[in-house]
Amino acid sequence: MRAGRAVALVALLVFTLFPVVWMVVTALNPSASSASATPTGVTLDNFRFVLDEGGFGRYLWNSALVAVGTVLVSGLLALLAAVAVARFRFKFRTAVLVMVLIVQMVPLEALVIPLFIQARNLQLINSLLGLVVVYVAFSLPFAIWTLRGFVAAIPVDIEEAAYVDGASWTRMFFSILLPLVAPGLVATSVFSFITAWNEFVFALTFLGDDSKYTVAIGLRNFFGQYGTNWGAVMAGSTLITIPVMVFFVMVQRRLTAGLVAGASKG
Repeated sequence: MRAGRAVALVALLVFTLFPVVWMVVTALNPSASSASATPTGVTLDNFRFVLDEGGFGRYLWNSALVAVGTVLVSGLLALLAAVAVARFRFKFRTAVLVMVLIVQMVPLEALVIPLFIQARNLQLINSLLGLVVVYVAFSLPFAIWTLRGFVAAIPVDIEEAAYVDGASWTRMFFSILLPLVAPGLVATSVFSFITAWNEFVFALTFLGDDSKYTVAIGLRNFFGQYGTNWGAVMAGSTLITIPVMVFFVMVQRRLTAGLVAGASKG
């Protein structure tokens, strides 16, 4: 029984890790002119090419700005909205929650044209700020719904005790409420970061200036009409993957706690 589980686990690991290993090996292969090229050595020339001639460093910087901006703005707005729907009673409160859930179910492709027209009217086309606004709108429904469970699980007595001790709402928010919902913020931040980092359709639609491209669009430059530089493609893909892995390693403990707590308390 244990042997069967071990074999299944090894097979699952091989199936999961093989694309990543193949990507890194191809990126380091000096003769990666095709997808099936046999490794002949190790070189960093592909990485130098995408960073220097491919301008990938600029794309990484643009994506970092967009992703960090999305995480910060969506986290702040979602937390305030979650506190509002979990703590305050107001008219159409249930309707607001239902609408938030419905918005999350709408396919993103159906929103391309309406959002493009709105962004054009607001003069946010070809702007990283406009892209942040769109990604924040995508991230908010999931973040609000998740954080609402965390806020609702915090006993009101804790907040009332802080008020009795003389704490203001701001002091209570930063000293009591924020630390208790931190695992949920981490979980929603990972979702927001990955959404903003990997998104392609809206970035391609909203951005027209090469200097403002994100990594998802920049990677397309290495696909030619008559051929593909697979070494450059895999090097760029590796550079795209590293920040996500680093971010995940940094928050994995709080992420696990947040997902488990959200599932049990929501």
